Amino acid sequence: MLIQPRFRGFICTTAHPEGCAQQVKEQIDYVQSQGKIDGPKNVLVIGASTGYGLASRITATFGSGASSIGVFFERPASGRRTATAGWYNTAAFEKAAHAAGYYAKSINGDAFSNEIKQQTIDLIKKDLGKVDLVIYSLAAPIRVHPETGEKFSSVIKPIGQPYSNKTVDFHNGTVSEVTIQPASEEEIRQTVAVMGGEDWEMWIRALKEADVLAPGVITLAYSYIGPEITHAVYRNGTIGRAKDHLEATAKSLQSELESLGGQAYVSINKAVVTQSSSAIPVVPLYMSLLFKVMKEKGLHEGCIEQMYRLFKERLYTESTPIDEEGRIRIDDWEMRADIQDEVTKLWQQVNTENLKELSDLEGYRKGFFQLFGFYCDGVDYDKETEPAIAIPSIE
Repeated sequence: MLIQPRFRGFICTTAHPEGCAQQVKEQIDYVQSQGKIDGPKNVLVIGASTGYGLASRITATFGSGASSIGVFFERPASGRRTATAGWYNTAAFEKAAHAAGYYAKSINGDAFSNEIKQQTIDLIKKDLGKVDLVIYSLAAPIRVHPETGEKFSSVIKPIGQPYSNKTVDFHNGTVSEVTIQPASEEEIRQTVAVMGGEDWEMWIRALKEADVLAPGVITLAYSYIGPEITHAVYRNGTIGRAKDHLEATAKSLQSELESLGGQAYVSINKAVVTQSSSAIPVVPLYMSLLFKVMKEKGLHEGCIEQMYRLFKERLYTESTPIDEEGRIRIDDWEMRADIQDEVTKLWQQVNTENLKELSDLEGYRKGFFQLFGFYCDGVDYDKETEPAIAIPSIE
């Protein structure tokens, strides 16, 4: 089957197995090129198939030699339809991990459900005994509450008043003005229910009650703050309200884990290209400018560079540095004053005519398609490719 990118807006409906495998290989190669980390031994990653979750699993395995269980909700190939990128990513990761002698198994299903939580607990008990690191990295638009059955949908909207600013169509390079209407109270409530900390807390409580958390366990969820430019639609909007809830959850989990000598953190990460971030108006234009500035200064990082630095320089050191709110800040390079000053100047100038000169839109666009295994060096996209790829631990 000849597999080419097909997309609608910020959604790519195809994925390339060889391209995804190449992206995973490059992340593994990066970690192996760096120093070893005296880090976790048994790791659970909830939301393990793409982005920061996948990079966390790769870093734990190939940086620390950890055994890992990954939980995600991905679709295998069917007929002429390719699998999702996360399915191909996991297949490539597991094959590489097994070839290197590491334990790696995966569970595919709705991580919000009680059934998947129990299935995960059973696997930990059977194969690992206990886990000493739990990464929570879910990015889902919809959640069904496991107790009430209520279905929640998240929205990306400002709160209180309409918001207008520049945005870009990253497919054709058109810069335009976008106005987003404010969220209703019900939309805010549902977004917090999907993207806040309730499910993270349910996971940790279920794992603790099942006695599968090791002494000194660390649990970690990921968040973002970003610059003033994006605050109205992000940090001060519906997503930000959910992230506030996530950060409050970390503090309550800290108390929950006290008897184990454990720690609960939220890590504030750098802006990177993900399918989720591509859906947020204003953000792709900001990131295109940011990437240009950070690349020029030699400070640009993707998911794997961020996660390696997080593990090596923050989590597994004598003491984990945190800000006044108790958060880990691995967005420190992005938020440097010199970086943000330059991005702000470019933001004021940028338009459709000078976009190519002032931004790294091409780098952003390439990064978007690489999420799905396209535009990867060393992959022949003109040859027939078998879409049905198996994940070794999933029958």
